[in-house]
Amino acid sequence: MKYLLIVLLLGVLAVIGFVGAGWYNVGADSPHWKTTYTLMQFARERSVAYHARDLSVPADLGDEAVILKGAGQYAAMCTGCHLQPGMKESEIRPGLYPQPPDLSQMRVDPKEAFWVIKHGIKMSAMPAWGSSHDDATIWSMVAFLQKLPRLTPAEYKAIVAKAPPDDDMEPMHDEHADPSATHDMSMPAAAASAAATARH
Repeated sequence: MKYLLIVLLLGVLAVIGFVGAGWYNVGADSPHWKTTYTLMQFARERSVAYHARDLSVPADLGDEAVILKGAGQYAAMCTGCHLQPGMKESEIRPGLYPQPPDLSQMRVDPKEAFWVIKHGIKMSAMPAWGSSHDDATIWSMVAFLQKLPRLTPAEYKAIVAKAPPDDDMEPMHDEHADPSATHDMSMPAAAASAAATARH
């Protein structure tokens, strides 16, 4: 038993020394060791499943208005990482590690999708959108994700063009800001997405 404790202590000290020396490369262009990646992937999947297990899926998830709202949110916030029908790549996506899933090609579990969108994922590029969007808006995104993999590029563009603006993205109050300055937050998500595409 004493020898086991000594081995464990030496292992902990070795890890502390390795990390403290800065030898571990945290660069996004340097993949994890296979064992590390497998462990982190397993931990992520189990964590999401556990925390999402008691969520209740709204009955109106198939409502057209809810889906339309989610389409606008997705176009404005998600396509750079998760793509859209007919989109092969984006400017940011190749540099992300781990690589975000292509949501235009796969169906996601509604409960797990809601939890991930709301809370984000540590040590990835997935933000916690719950800090700026309410639950109803996040559920609308989940509703759209159920429909997304079945859409053609033309159908995607058509549904996004009809989407309402992203009203949840309100400017943060800044007591030092110039009171005469205003910010137009009313641009529809479809227009914002089109503008972003045009810039590239």
